[in-house]
Amino acid sequence: MGKNPYEQFPFIIGEEIILRKIMDSDLDNIFEIYNNEKLFQYTPVMFKKNKNTVANMIGHFERDFYKRKCIFLGICLKSEPNSIVGIAEMFDYCNDVNMITIGYRLNEKFWAKGIATKAVNAMTKYLFNDIGINRIQAFVMPENIKSQNVLQRSGFSKEGIIREGYVWKGQGVIDLILYSLLKGDSRK
Repeated sequence: MGKNPYEQFPFIIGEEIILRKIMDSDLDNIFEIYNNEKLFQYTPVMFKKNKNTVANMIGHFERDFYKRKCIFLGICLKSEPNSIVGIAEMFDYCNDVNMITIGYRLNEKFWAKGIATKAVNAMTKYLFNDIGINRIQAFVMPENIKSQNVLQRSGFSKEGIIREGYVWKGQGVIDLILYSLLKGDSRK
């Protein structure tokens, strides 16, 4: 079995990107992400109109880590480590199965540059090699083609569609496609 992902707050260096802790000083970048309705079209999270709400969320990110609920990391380009361009999430860690679920969202200005794929690759490498996780999974709405492409490029397998199996805030009851990657899957 691997280590518990909540033992140490991750700092992950990937290809051209860094995944790091989100600080109060990142508020403007984080607000730009959470204030864009387009980014929340396919997620269970609602976009946020109020900057104070987002400021409170940043405090909760750390609290949720210590409560072992989820890990939120800022995605930065190595060339600009102080500027967050997206958010990477790791949550629903299950010790018995040794698996975790991931998610990600990017500032719209940084779409179509391969950053989400690099973030997923950095997360999977970290989870497999440093933590010793065996199974990583992700849930995607069928309409969210971009996100499915990211997972497929990262080597994830489509396991199937969970039909009308989830309620997502603002979306109602929805279908979700389940993708997974196992440590034993051949890595490119």
